[in-house]
Amino acid sequence: MMMAAAMTTIRTVLTAALLGLALSAGNAMAESVRFYGYATDLDSGKYLYTELHEQQVESGQVQTATITYFDASGRQVSKKTLDYRQNRTIPLFREEIPDQGYVEGIRAVSAGSLDLLKITREKGDQSRPLAIPKGVVAADSGFNHLIQDNLPKLLAGETVQFHLVVAGKLDAYHFRAKRVGDASFEGAPAALLRVEPDSLLRLLVDPLDLVYDPVSRRLLEYRGVSNILDPATSKVYKRVRISYSAKPPAEAKAPGLSSAP
Repeated sequence: MMMAAAMTTIRTVLTAALLGLALSAGNAMAESVRFYGYATDLDSGKYLYTELHEQQVESGQVQTATITYFDASGRQVSKKTLDYRQNRTIPLFREEIPDQGYVEGIRAVSAGSLDLLKITREKGDQSRPLAIPKGVVAADSGFNHLIQDNLPKLLAGETVQFHLVVAGKLDAYHFRAKRVGDASFEGAPAALLRVEPDSLLRLLVDPLDLVYDPVSRRLLEYRGVSNILDPATSKVYKRVRISYSAKPPAEAKAPGLSSAP
């Protein structure tokens, strides 16, 4: 029972932190940036949902961002706001999933401590402070910035170890990232990275595979468990591919897309 619970926790940790990954723009001027992520079932190819990313970027750095999730019919199912201005890898954020009566986030970063927010329909407000772990630390979508900052090391074959703060679990966990091969995305060469628990639990938990552009350091594709519920099962989609491609699939429905309702 304890091992099963640990495996469930690790899967949730990976999901919560990595499915909100925002792509960083490289332009020097302040601007608003919008792009999309397109999620399909990794095995069947069935279209599942769309991510709409909206960012405020200054001097090449994301300052604030909003990620809105729409199901295959175009209905909004979740929304997250992020603020990276105080800390690039540990953003202040708030995510709301109305259908589940669920809220999580980080409300403050100060004096080596985080103010974690968690509210559920079943247990109410469970918020609490958490000491920031020593060493390399990221939280939620700040993980993408951690990967970008360490991409030269990863491309050179080094393994990057870090703690990942997960507000939904009110805790931090130890992970590692490494390059496991080459990939191709829209006809261009890319790097395939793998993220997994930095413990023996990695033998029991499926890893996450991430495809990055080695030049721009942009996240191009995600493969792994989702944080969005399958309405048929009321459980998260187990195996998804999220592509941050230039051209949307015909099935994608979200504001700003030609296929949107």
